[in-house]
Amino acid sequence: MSDVLAYIDQATFFSLRASGRAQLIQYVWLYDRPVDMAGVERFHQNFGHGLAGRLIEPSALPFGRHRWVAAKGPAAPLDVAEIRSPSDLGAWIEERSQLRIDPVRGPGWHLGVLPMTDGATAVSLVVSHCLLDGGASVRAIIDAVNGNLRDFGYRPPRSRTKLAALASDGRQVIRDLPEAARTAVMAAKLIHRSRSANSSAEMSGPPSAAHRNVDPVVLPAVSALVDTCDWDRRAGDLGGTTYSMLSGFAALLGERLGRARPADGAVRLLIAISDRAGDADQRGNAMKIASVPVDPAPLKTDLTAARSEVREALTALRGKVDEKHALLPITPFIPARAFRQASALLFGELAVSCSNLGQLAPEFVRADGTDAAFFAIRPIDQGVTRGALEQAGGQLVVVAGRVAETISISVVGYEVGADNSREWLADNVVQTLTDLGLKGTII
Repeated sequence: MSDVLAYIDQATFFSLRASGRAQLIQYVWLYDRPVDMAGVERFHQNFGHGLAGRLIEPSALPFGRHRWVAAKGPAAPLDVAEIRSPSDLGAWIEERSQLRIDPVRGPGWHLGVLPMTDGATAVSLVVSHCLLDGGASVRAIIDAVNGNLRDFGYRPPRSRTKLAALASDGRQVIRDLPEAARTAVMAAKLIHRSRSANSSAEMSGPPSAAHRNVDPVVLPAVSALVDTCDWDRRAGDLGGTTYSMLSGFAALLGERLGRARPADGAVRLLIAISDRAGDADQRGNAMKIASVPVDPAPLKTDLTAARSEVREALTALRGKVDEKHALLPITPFIPARAFRQASALLFGELAVSCSNLGQLAPEFVRADGTDAAFFAIRPIDQGVTRGALEQAGGQLVVVAGRVAETISISVVGYEVGADNSREWLADNVVQTLTDLGLKGTII
């Protein structure tokens, strides 16, 4: 199997390098009792195989393709915290989300356990999005629970001599050049078209003093646990499905957080769908993104229009090559500053990222080998500055997954000028659920 990063993974890494902003995924399992520590230790040992048992080794050439290298076993020691009050759970989850992750030097992921004074226990897994997307990390979690240890045969880090690395990376560049040249022409046309259509790009200019603010920001994040029967019943009442229900929730929350387009009031959803070709697919990120404008006005009483719009967009995306993905072969040749500008033009601003992992296997909630009472899936950022957030017009990401009787909806959000506390975000999530006739437990 090839150890060369797919273009989408190199682009994900370049985004981190260009912005200093790391995208992570955090999984949290809550047990209403002490966990089986032997089971957690086994999970900790097993998770560091397959797609999680690796790091990125940058190319020896400035415009070369990066490679995967082996990093098997635990990426960092299992961290068992001192016992704390249940009221400290949110703070502990946030603390775990901000511990250093490095997809090149390691650790690429880490695992922690929090025992609480009421006898409950929390387990947190945080992993770099450069190594694993949501679908891949869920697969890796289930493999770890089941003891299925996969080995892709990657070389140890720095196992190539400098001369050998230069030679092999140079040969790879030569092989890639014809495709990159064809892609460059396509990229120029698409960026020109995006610049013309994207009003935010037309308005962008030198950052203001406020936008140069480099104060670090930890984005507020909350999870809502909703009964699947209630969710599906309300979706049916509103003429939707479980998937369009999540899109409706994301669009309504986007409107509430000021992310509706001024021109027509629509909220643009960026909906991720898996593009993974089975367990042998080594890509860390294997997905396509559909851009779907959704009118939030009728959503509280009628999901039929949103259902139709989402279905048509996803059907069209599955049936063709994503033109943004078609640009990826030029990724190694794009300077960091140009990479930031091109990304902003192609994806625009004020969008709401929405990802539904769907029905998850029962093993997913068994971090210690037995079923957790609750779970959460959180998209997390590190290295975020207030200026970058405000220049982008804020941020809103919604991720959901369901196991048995529970659907977990996690939200990370920031609205320019708002309170932007965890309590503020939780209130907006509760109000949006209420708009849809739903109730949820907030964690």
